[in-house]
Amino acid sequence: MSKNYVSNKDETVRMFENKIMEALSRVHPAVPLIIYLPLVTYFLYLSISTYSVSFVNIFFLVVAGIFVWSFIEYVLHKYIFHFDAKSEFGKKIHFIFHGVHHDYPSDSRRLVMPPSVSIPLAALFYFIFRYLVGEVYVLPFFSGFIIGYLFYDLTHYAIHHFNMHSKFWLEIKNHHMLHHYHDQDKGYGVSSPLWDLVFGSMFDKKSK
Repeated sequence: MSKNYVSNKDETVRMFENKIMEALSRVHPAVPLIIYLPLVTYFLYLSISTYSVSFVNIFFLVVAGIFVWSFIEYVLHKYIFHFDAKSEFGKKIHFIFHGVHHDYPSDSRRLVMPPSVSIPLAALFYFIFRYLVGEVYVLPFFSGFIIGYLFYDLTHYAIHHFNMHSKFWLEIKNHHMLHHYHDQDKGYGVSSPLWDLVFGSMFDKKSK
């Protein structure tokens, strides 16, 4: 399979003529932490101080939130970021969503999700989860969901810019590199290969 990246240097390409939209499409990798860690802290504080949720329930709800994020990560990557665009307009949208990352995989300002995208998505999922689990339990559950998202974003950045040494991180990195440079139709999990195993989108042993 031919490789479809353009550059492995830390460089970028302009996507929008509008300066504001172009600026919003780029983000420093620390920005998600700055935005969402205070939210997670506040939600967990409310869970304990205001609603007296037990530590056991908080633990399991946080773990459940992380688990659900891992599934959402897989679904978003496979069905949204890699949707099969037919029209020219669809191909442009695909490039904006994810194609630019495959063409410029080392672009350090387009490796984590920009707030212009992550904040509306976070709000949408919060209200969905609040409807499903209630206004009290949604606080630790959504905290876990956001922790999972932050782990995904920072893992994605680290995969492309850090040298991995431990076996665990090398497995994570190699899994994602195979997605980039061997077969884009497999390996949709970035922070974990769990759902690739479940849904049969793992790479075969020969690929590894």
